[in-house]
Amino acid sequence: MNELTEISANITDYLAEQENKGFLRFITCGSVDDGKSTLIGRLLFDTKLIFEDQLAALARDSKKHGTLGDDIDFALLVDGLEAEREQGITIDVAYRFFATDKRKFIVADTPGHEQYTRNMATGASTADLAVILIDARKGVLTQTRRHSFIVSLLGIRHVVVAVNKMDLVDYSEERFREIEAAYRAFGETFDFETLEIVPVSALKGDNIIERSPAMPWYQGMSLLDHLNTVEIGSDEAERPFRMPVQWVNRPNLDFRGYCGTVVSGTVRPGDKVVIAKSGRATEISRIASMDGDLEEAVSGDSITLLLKDEVDISRGDVICASDSRAEVADQFSAHLIWMNDEALYPGRPYLLKTGTQTVTATVTELKHKIDVNSFEHLAAKEMHLNEVAFCNLSLSSPIAFDPYETNREMGSFILIDRFTNQTVGAGVIWYALRRASNIHLQALDVDKTAHADLKGQKPAVLWFTGLSGAGKSTIANLVEKKLHARGRHTYLLDGDNVRHGLNRDLGFTEADRVENIRRVGEVSKLFVDAGLITLVSFISPFRAERQMARNLVEDDEFIEIYVSTPLAVAEERDPKGLYRKARDGQLKNFTGIDSPYEEPENAQLVLDTVGSDADVLADQVVRYLEDNGYIGR
Repeated sequence: MNELTEISANITDYLAEQENKGFLRFITCGSVDDGKSTLIGRLLFDTKLIFEDQLAALARDSKKHGTLGDDIDFALLVDGLEAEREQGITIDVAYRFFATDKRKFIVADTPGHEQYTRNMATGASTADLAVILIDARKGVLTQTRRHSFIVSLLGIRHVVVAVNKMDLVDYSEERFREIEAAYRAFGETFDFETLEIVPVSALKGDNIIERSPAMPWYQGMSLLDHLNTVEIGSDEAERPFRMPVQWVNRPNLDFRGYCGTVVSGTVRPGDKVVIAKSGRATEISRIASMDGDLEEAVSGDSITLLLKDEVDISRGDVICASDSRAEVADQFSAHLIWMNDEALYPGRPYLLKTGTQTVTATVTELKHKIDVNSFEHLAAKEMHLNEVAFCNLSLSSPIAFDPYETNREMGSFILIDRFTNQTVGAGVIWYALRRASNIHLQALDVDKTAHADLKGQKPAVLWFTGLSGAGKSTIANLVEKKLHARGRHTYLLDGDNVRHGLNRDLGFTEADRVENIRRVGEVSKLFVDAGLITLVSFISPFRAERQMARNLVEDDEFIEIYVSTPLAVAEERDPKGLYRKARDGQLKNFTGIDSPYEEPENAQLVLDTVGSDADVLADQVVRYLEDNGYIGR
């Protein structure tokens, strides 16, 4: 029994010791084949964190997939995807846990290939420290600069540069000093708190766990010694209290709690708090948790707050310290990393998610792209995969946030494609635009309802979309004539006419087409506010831009009308000779030829022009307006 008691005590002591250890998240990054996976594999092996069956499997895999003959290939401990093993590169972000007597670690092995820069950014977003590898034979490369810039941009302030494969340059001090000087020349501009440069051989284990006798000229710490001792000052507890509300918990009439995770600061019962967006002040009455009521909650705790007063709070709201309220704005400037194969164009709508808040957002202006090789600022109208830019964003409603440099959790966001639900971009908020806080909507006594009542109609946007030559303008013109004859108040915005004035400065690139529709959508909204039935006849080939125009007005105020005509028929009509020019290469980016047309998926009306008279189709539109109460019969 005494032996069991002793074993139990030893286990308890061990668990307590593990629980009280410090914790460090770090990433490894660098160019392709710099040895990132090998480095992590070596750390796992030398810290005795590989079981015998794993070691046996590693030996078998090394013979099948390895690059070292009969020797163990430590990279295979991390490169788990079959495609990675076949190509010998890291594609996805691989996370591994290991521990020493002094600290616990989670390491993210991030891809080196430029194509997977977005994956590297994902791994960096939660890291405290970055290990940037450099192949001693190749020196500082473009990807080294790119990853260093992203590491700095994403707020990592502690960096170790591991100059790897020193065994392949005969452990040359001269070569190491050359690379060290080259990296410090640009690396010290990033405002890193600590920057250590260590010569290593991940394959041989030199300077990984202990100082290597192969490099007696190096007097610094080994890589693991530095990881064990670097001071990562976590000031999250000292920052102002922030808790985004994840869920409003109402199990019965006597309990209303607000669930979420504390992202910064400390909170106690009796603390005065404020709801960021509404400004409503109240007081914490209880802090509930799975372990019962708490006297205190700190950053990282998942809790339920009960408040002294009845306050209107819903998912997405942020509960803050009353003396340090988060900023609230619907326009801000941010650094954005683009992660999608399809380019970003200003004006195209996306979903923006930050914490528990999700709103519609558009990039209103690309201030500049950043050349990650030279760090120059470049003019740009669009963003492509893995590019980084500084831009302005406009949101459909205000959000609560802190600048990223003061609070990573409150200042970061992702952009999501509305149709595919894929994450297409990641950004960090720099500051709210001054005009966002200086400009407010002016209340008007004569509003949209007053305008519509005077005209005796329900305002709407009739959005005619279809290929060039489909008959959009013809049908829209007939519809307006019929409505005018019945005393209805209308205005027709035709694509060609608008390009002679409002949009005369725009071309036909995809970026200009997005801006073309954005402007017309805004004008349509103004006309709807004036109580008009607005007819819009534009090719408007992209669903995203049509959705953007729809979002500007009320749901029942946007009527999408698809003028459906097969390409062959539209090309046969070719009233302006545009298809012929496009086929001859004289017109670039022409819809249906070298630029796509995305058919509506849920149009309110589909007008098939093949074998149908335009006047009959116009009558069909008028009947729709009658049947749905936009005009009287």
